[in-house]
Amino acid sequence: MLEELGIKDVEELYQDIPESLRFRGLLDLPASLPSESALRRHMDELLAKNTHCGQFLNFLGAGCYQHYVPSVCDEINGRSEFLTAYAGLPYEDHGRWQAIWEYTSMMGELLNMDVVNVPTTDGCQAAATAILMSARITGRKRVLVAGNTHPDKLSHMQCYCRQGTSIDIVPFDRRSGQIDLNKLERLLSSEIAAVYFDNPSYFGAIESGKAIADLAHRHGALCVTCVDPISLGVLAPPADYGADIVCGDLQTLGMHMQYGGGHGGFVATHDDERFVQEFPSRLYGIAPTRVEGEYGFGDVAFERTSLAQRENGKEFVGTAAAIWGITAGVYLALMGPVGMKELGESILYRSRYAARELSKIPGVRAPLHEAPFFKEFVVEFESDQTAQEINQTLVRYGIFGGKALYREFPDMPHCALYCFTELHSKQDIDRLAAVLREVLT
Repeated sequence: MLEELGIKDVEELYQDIPESLRFRGLLDLPASLPSESALRRHMDELLAKNTHCGQFLNFLGAGCYQHYVPSVCDEINGRSEFLTAYAGLPYEDHGRWQAIWEYTSMMGELLNMDVVNVPTTDGCQAAATAILMSARITGRKRVLVAGNTHPDKLSHMQCYCRQGTSIDIVPFDRRSGQIDLNKLERLLSSEIAAVYFDNPSYFGAIESGKAIADLAHRHGALCVTCVDPISLGVLAPPADYGADIVCGDLQTLGMHMQYGGGHGGFVATHDDERFVQEFPSRLYGIAPTRVEGEYGFGDVAFERTSLAQRENGKEFVGTAAAIWGITAGVYLALMGPVGMKELGESILYRSRYAARELSKIPGVRAPLHEAPFFKEFVVEFESDQTAQEINQTLVRYGIFGGKALYREFPDMPHCALYCFTELHSKQDIDRLAAVLREVLT
């Protein structure tokens, strides 16, 4: 290798790295394991230290959710022709391009949008990409982001946009949990590229999407909405109330929690050339072939992507997660419109029942906010114990409580975000209420 590179010493490969940053000596690593069986035993011992959501009753959400994953999703995405469905150009195609096109078609129907990208790494990247697209489309460099946005996503957007696009936070109303429309209106101007908000919000609150979109459009700004796709069986798609760019995460569509994975981000727009040309990621389309009745699938306007332009690209999209797009496509095909509607209604029923039962406990306010909600809501404990301390007690009962909010929102030390999905039975919710009543009294 050194001969092929035309160098004499491997140190020449590292000459750009300052000496102060180079490690000299041997790493403090344990001895190598003698066999595959020993490695398997070692890994099993490490994994045994973990307690997962299949063992405990789980009410955690906040961006990674425990929904039911049909076995066919795992069966299809484990097939050899799909298992390595990275978004780079493959040397062969055993149906992966059609599978991804089918996914984008079903997502387009769900979102009521025409164009959907091949999945990005996750919803955080998709959100960052969406607001950068809005800046390029409008030629403006400031974006307003709702203060009730998922904090991890907000951090990602701020990092992604630091090279020229500024983010200003719009406060949320403490009573409703929704974006403060009066403060939004005061912050809007001809300099704003877009207004961004999650719907449902990080707190689970359903926003007044049309009011937000109308305010944004009045000042020539775009409306960018991040949505949980599993909610769209019962909630109107953002396109219907004025969103120009819709983004989100696919994890709820047939993906296990997997210690925080699998995630895939989507971005969707109408079939408007101004918008389509600003997608930095790949788009797949369908075209007739020379054979009557047969069609081919492949890239649309590939020259606009960062893969084609490289260092001259408008934006670097990094690793894509096409395998999760295929998985989401399998899930959507299996559920169909009626299944998505029934699923959404099931989640609504459970979360409403949970709010009613928890609110009966002395010292519990559920939900904290007045806005209608989907799947998640904030619970406030009027107790000397913090939400984190209550969670630690719940673990002794075999329950993972809601996500304590004190780190992201220091003024909410007694609040936790509770999540309820189709996997929670009435007995599960009753058990949570009974244990919380005991813990708090």
